[in-house]
Amino acid sequence: MSFKSMDEILAYAIEKEEEAVAFYTELSEKKGFASVKETFKNFADEEKKHVTLLQGLSQDASKVEAYEVKNIPDLKISDYMVEIEYSEGMLMPEILRLAMKREEQAVKLYKDLGDKSPTPELQKIFQILVQEESKHKLALETMYDDFLADHEY
Repeated sequence: MSFKSMDEILAYAIEKEEEAVAFYTELSEKKGFASVKETFKNFADEEKKHVTLLQGLSQDASKVEAYEVKNIPDLKISDYMVEIEYSEGMLMPEILRLAMKREEQAVKLYKDLGDKSPTPELQKIFQILVQEESKHKLALETMYDDFLADHEY
C-alpha cells in the first residue's frame, strides 16, 4: 500500500470506515442476531463518527488536540485466528470472529498510517482512530469470550 499524499491516505481510511459502517449495519439487521442487534448498530454509529472525523480533519483541530489518548487493553484473541469471509447463516462465534479480525485490521491500518503521517496533528488523529478501533476489538473479544463461556462448542 503506497500513498502519494495525505489526501490519498484519508480517502483510503474513509473508504475503510464506510465499509465498516455497511458491515455493522447489515449485521444489525439480521434476524438471527436480535440479541446483539443494538451492539452492532452502535458499532455502525461509531464507525460513522470515524468517517465524519476523517472528513472534517481541517475544520476543527481543537477537538483533536483536546482528545486524550489512552491505552486500551488487548485480549489478543483475534490475533490467533484465521480470517474468514462472511456468508449467510454464519453462527454467532463466526460472526464475532469475523468482526474481531476486521477491527484488528483497522487497528493495524491506523497504526501504519499514523507512522507514515508527516505531521503531529495527523499522527494524533490516527492515534485516536487506533484507540477507537481498539475499543471495538476489546468489546468484540469480550463478547466472544463470554459467548463461548456460556455455550458448549
